[in-house]
Amino acid sequence: MSKPAVILLSGGLDSATTAAIARAEGFELAALSFDYGQRHRGELDASRRVAESLGVRRHVTLNIDLRQFGSSALTSAIDVPKGRTRAEMETGIPITYVPARNTVFLSFALGYAEVLGAADIFIGVNAVDYSGYPDCRPEYIAAFERMANLATKASVEGRLRFRIHTPLVQLTKAEIIRRGTKLGVDYSLTRSCYDPDPSGAGCGNCDACLLRLKGFAEAGLTDPAPYRK
Repeated sequence: MSKPAVILLSGGLDSATTAAIARAEGFELAALSFDYGQRHRGELDASRRVAESLGVRRHVTLNIDLRQFGSSALTSAIDVPKGRTRAEMETGIPITYVPARNTVFLSFALGYAEVLGAADIFIGVNAVDYSGYPDCRPEYIAAFERMANLATKASVEGRLRFRIHTPLVQLTKAEIIRRGTKLGVDYSLTRSCYDPDPSGAGCGNCDACLLRLKGFAEAGLTDPAPYRK
């Protein structure tokens, strides 16, 4: 019998690949997505498409309005940075950082996993080709995992030992794409742009688009996602 696991599924390239890896490892997936007031709401439709294509057992989308806090270009009327160089992306934490987002998301995933009796949680964080987010680093994930095993009834009673899986954390974007391609991920279903047009087409110039396009180019493939001309 397959073991249950919770997968944080944004609808982007990384989370889709992570879900495919978890499925290949024999886990039965329950996906969790978030409508948090993000300007790139097309990712929610993408998450549904990806979940269906990967045969996810159950897909829950939670509403959390992080626009109430603001302070991020993804949840406020702040311009999304465009055309940044790799050096600029590696310097400082960008305005697209959403305060404590992965902590919020993982906390909900932990609660969901405890209810399902799932010891395993998958998240597609990456510490190589990323935009400087502090909650994508291995030391953060390790700290959250320690907390998870201190703060839950299931762990205190010895019924579950929670593990946060980050299979992409040390991979380049090109390596992620190659891995997902071998696992049959349909990347045309995914969306990554921080500032898409109303049809969902990517801008091609924000950090997320630039890293994605660079990854496909280095993998020797063409990105099948739509982009504005």
